[in-house]
Amino acid sequence: MRVLAMLDGTLADADGPLVRADDLGLLRGDGVFETVLVVDGRPRELGSHLDRMARSAAMLDLPPLDRAAWERVTRVVIDAWNSPGEMALKLVHTRGPEFGDGTPTAYALGLPIGAKTLVNRVEGVTALSLDRGFDPAIVERAPWLLLGAKTLSYAVNMAAMRYVEAHGADEAIFVAADGSVLEGPTSTVVLVEGTTMRTTPPTSGVLPGTTQGALFRAAEQAGWTTKVEPIGRDDLDGAEGLFLASSVRKITRVRVLDGVTMPDSAALHRELSALYESEYA
Repeated sequence: MRVLAMLDGTLADADGPLVRADDLGLLRGDGVFETVLVVDGRPRELGSHLDRMARSAAMLDLPPLDRAAWERVTRVVIDAWNSPGEMALKLVHTRGPEFGDGTPTAYALGLPIGAKTLVNRVEGVTALSLDRGFDPAIVERAPWLLLGAKTLSYAVNMAAMRYVEAHGADEAIFVAADGSVLEGPTSTVVLVEGTTMRTTPPTSGVLPGTTQGALFRAAEQAGWTTKVEPIGRDDLDGAEGLFLASSVRKITRVRVLDGVTMPDSAALHRELSALYESEYA
């Protein structure tokens, strides 16, 4: 099942034509997007997703987003979704047609969660660390690189996923030129030692994680220590728990990294998942 609605709230045929051939989102990846997890009709972290989308749009010099319109269209899609359980809700905003009148292309699309993602949530994943090709020091010096913006230009991210899958793994973890950990192609890295959780700072050129943020809030309320600070690639080896967090993954544990089996973190994974779910109880 899929549900599509335009930003004005009009439901559209998800199998019908939508994007013009000269739309800059299609031709150049010139646009932004978010993926929101919806559980039993309730969107998770919608405010944080819209904040991040607005931040990304500003980095691309797109016009300010109409937040109220995005909130309304989100509800239109959710109300039209007639399947129980979970849905992935994609919010897409492009610069519009190259030869148009400046009106953006904007829509919300409801999709089911993939079966592999559901299995990986339970069983965990194998991952490879991959060189991302930049030093975090360049983030502030070169804003035109759009590091830390969630744009439609995801060719590198998808190429990384194809690479790891071709080499027998499920996920990738990007590493910067200085040896620091960045993020997954579509996830945030969370490292656990004892009662301390760590994640990479957005100043390193990564996206601020919405699911990671929810997990950290719940953890802090439960007495954990949380840190947003640089993490070295060597810190991952033998860590008590290494996890990937994202809207559709929720909290997924890494079982094997670069061919080396990690310490068994199944019990820790259950604890972190319970913490995360407590935010929505």
